[in-house]
Amino acid sequence: MNNNLSRIKQKISSGKLVKGTHMIIGEPIISEILCNCGFDLIWLDGEHGAMDKKDLNLLIMTILGKGVAPFVRVPWNDPVLVKPILEMGPAAIIFPFIKTVEEAKKAVASCKYPPKGVRGFGPHRAIDYGAMDVKEYLKLSENYPWVILQIEHIDGVNNLEDIIKVEGVDSIVVGPNDLSGSIGLLGQTNHADVKKLLNRISEICNKHSFPFGISMGMNKNDVVEWIKRGASWIVLEKDASFVFKGGKDLINTVKKLLKENI
Repeated sequence: MNNNLSRIKQKISSGKLVKGTHMIIGEPIISEILCNCGFDLIWLDGEHGAMDKKDLNLLIMTILGKGVAPFVRVPWNDPVLVKPILEMGPAAIIFPFIKTVEEAKKAVASCKYPPKGVRGFGPHRAIDYGAMDVKEYLKLSENYPWVILQIEHIDGVNNLEDIIKVEGVDSIVVGPNDLSGSIGLLGQTNHADVKKLLNRISEICNKHSFPFGISMGMNKNDVVEWIKRGASWIVLEKDASFVFKGGKDLINTVKKLLKENI
């Protein structure tokens, strides 16, 4: 069960920033292209992206084959939704909108076999379709995949100190936009009140030497801020944005050339 997570953990433990990008388009060819760019992880967005289970399975296969770690954000904190994704062998599962210790425990339980959790047994890709010894797999599954909780609500921030102490939680990731919305400032991620929350998250995680990540677009100043906050991993932009920007830049270049030469 090689899901390339060990590379992520090694990089974080050595103090190096782990870098990734988001995918919302369920196309394996695009995932190959992104892996060739040098990203450490690819975030597959099963919450907002138009991907079904078959898409996710193919993307995970492709990303793993390129030596990159696939992180999958599931639609919600529901064991039924998580179970089939686990069988695909991702490096990490990201649970959105975690606000309480109880929700954190539910997320962990979804990813663990009894007696530590409620995960049903039926691995497929996760045991290489039978090529891996089941006992070896069960031992490895105690620590894989990573369980990541997304903190994107004021309640999650207020409960964060207790949330990160829940056994089985491996990392958290910040969702700035929804977090800003939870205090009536949707989209105003640079507002002073929002920044106070972002700083509070990083302070709590740093105090406990707990790895944390950030999911965002691409803004140089924001990237610098998160590096200074001590983020362990950062996921920037998305495949659709790359395509749009490339196409838009091309059209604008042609328009400029037409003006200059007509």
